[in-house]
Amino acid sequence: MPYQVKIDAFEGPLDLLLHLINRLEIDIYDIPVAQITEQYLMYIKTLNVLKLDVASEFLVMAATLLAIKSKMLLPKHEEIIDEEDPGMSFEEDPRDELVERLIEYRKYKEAAHDLKSMEEERALIYTKPPSDLSDFAKEKQPERAELNVSLYDMMAAFQKLLRRKKLQRPMATRIARQEISIEKRMTEIMVELRQLKGRKNFTDLFPYPSKDHVVVTFLAILELIKRKEIDAQQQENFGDIFVEAVKEGAEVIGNH
Repeated sequence: MPYQVKIDAFEGPLDLLLHLINRLEIDIYDIPVAQITEQYLMYIKTLNVLKLDVASEFLVMAATLLAIKSKMLLPKHEEIIDEEDPGMSFEEDPRDELVERLIEYRKYKEAAHDLKSMEEERALIYTKPPSDLSDFAKEKQPERAELNVSLYDMMAAFQKLLRRKKLQRPMATRIARQEISIEKRMTEIMVELRQLKGRKNFTDLFPYPSKDHVVVTFLAILELIKRKEIDAQQQENFGDIFVEAVKEGAEVIGNH
C-alpha cells in the first residue's frame, strides 16, 4: 500500500518547487537552477534543524536539482541537428524533464483545487429523498373530512329538524305530558352513543316529535359538547352533523 508523505504544507518535492517558483516569481519555462536549488536545500536544512524527518523523495529531488545545476555549469560541446531541417540545431536543456513534470503536476494541483471548491459548495446544499406523492396522484374524497362545527351550525341543524318534525307531525294527536330533565337526557344520549360505538346522525337523537322533548334533547347535546363528552363532525358545509361519544368523558355522565 503506497504511503503518502506530507511535510508541513507541501505534499511532495514538486509541490515545494512550485511554491518556491511562485514565491520567487520565476518563469517556470526558464528556471534559474542555481537559485531554486539554493532555496530548496535551505528548506531541507531547516527541516533537519527542526529534527523533522525528511522523506526520501525530497532528498531525491535535491540530488536531481544538483545534477541539473552541474550539467548547466559544464561547457556546451555538442549540438543536436534537427533531421527535418538540417539548417537548424538546438542543444538539449537539462531542465526540460523537470519543467514537464512541474507543468503536469501544476495541472493536477489546480484541478484538485477546483474539485475541492466544488465539494465545499456542494456540502452547503441539503437535499432530501423524494417524497411518495402517490396518494395525491388522484383526487380522493377523504372518508371523514371533519369541519369545525360551531354553535351556528348546531342551530341551523336544529331549525331544519324542527321544520322536518313539523311536517311529520300528525294532524290530531294526544300526547301525555312527561317531564324530563336535561341531565337525564344527557345520560340517555351517552348510553345510546356508547352502545352504538360509532357516529350517529344528529337528527336520529330526536325520536319523539314533542316540542319539549326536542328542546331538552337539543340542550342536552349542547351541554355534552360543551363538556367535551361528545364530539360533533360535519363532512361538508351545510351537510348532516354526526355526533359520537368521547371515550375520556364517558364515565362522567354516569354520575348524574
